[in-house]
Amino acid sequence: MAPKLSPKPGRTARHYRSNPASREKHQITEKKTGSTPAKKAYRAALGRARTKAKPSAQQDMSHKSGSIRPESRKTNRARGGSRRR
Repeated sequence: MAPKLSPKPGRTARHYRSNPASREKHQITEKKTGSTPAKKAYRAALGRARTKAKPSAQQDMSHKSGSIRPESRKTNRARGGSRRR
């Protein structure tokens, strides 16, 4: 089952929700990136940590300060986005 959509989406999420062509192009690019062996191992490690920590529905597992721990989904994903300088 997919995670629930964020009740307060950020700028990028709002863009992809309202632009289907852009969203489709993004999904094609991400499919290529996500299928590499390194990304598969990364997701497996996060899955094990998530099972152990049992975070709430609106949280991701974050690699902040050298450990994997629960953090707000929006905060975690925004860290590498357009606001980063």
